[in-house]
Amino acid sequence: MNRPAVRDAALLIFRAVLGVIFVAHGVDKMFFSGMDEITGQFSALGVPQPHTSAYLAAFAEMLGGAALVVGLLTTFVAGALALLMACALYFVHMGNGLFAADGGVEYPLVLIVSLLMIVVFGSGRASVDGVLSRADA
Repeated sequence: MNRPAVRDAALLIFRAVLGVIFVAHGVDKMFFSGMDEITGQFSALGVPQPHTSAYLAAFAEMLGGAALVVGLLTTFVAGALALLMACALYFVHMGNGLFAADGGVEYPLVLIVSLLMIVVFGSGRASVDGVLSRADA
């Protein structure tokens, strides 16, 4: 299993699935739930600057997720999304227990750890970053 092709394929699948999840959540915030609803929720939860935070979260999830899918600026994007999820963990999920069904910390913790795996292991060769790094060599 320690073959470069297997590792790169696993990183590609991992990045793509994680990126699609983030894009879907960003699109939901922006277009389906609506920014007024998200702003209201953020305000009720005590998120600082709820209007700005709602737009920041939606755009970061959509653009960051798309960047993960193609593997562009991957470690930076994964780190930034991990920080965003840490904020979501603190403001939204703390105090709700463990399980995602109860709004607990389970889901954001899985996302944070997944993003940290990408920060540590990078995007792999099957990515825009991988192509650009080979072009420099």
